Amino acid sequence: MTSQLAPTVRRALAALLALGATVLAAVSLAVLTAAPAAAEVPTGWSDPDPVDPVFVLLVAVGLPLLGALVITAMVYGPPLARGERVAPGAPEVENQWLGGPRKATGELAGPDGEDSQAGGASGRW
Repeated sequence: MTSQLAPTVRRALAALLALGATVLAAVSLAVLTAAPAAAEVPTGWSDPDPVDPVFVLLVAVGLPLLGALVITAMVYGPPLARGERVAPGAPEVENQWLGGPRKATGELAGPDGEDSQAGGASGRW
């Protein structure tokens, strides 16, 4: 069985490598043949000063990283503050009824009589 599988895997890998080489060649050709725009600034338009590369890196890289850091803190902060584990494969937190009794829903009190308010919505049909 493995002797029949090996040539198939080799052919698939060779096809994948050929596809990768073709894509790489196409992208390289597009980048190498690209030319800058030869247009001049139209009359009446301002000619802005060049932008500092450090500022470009700060805006293009720094702000997205800061946003990702804020989102990560907003997602992982509350569970960590409660003392929960957030690692993959951690046991699930038991079901919680926030602000309610610490019993399971099956342990809630049932109605005692006709005028009792316990045990649900008290619907009459």
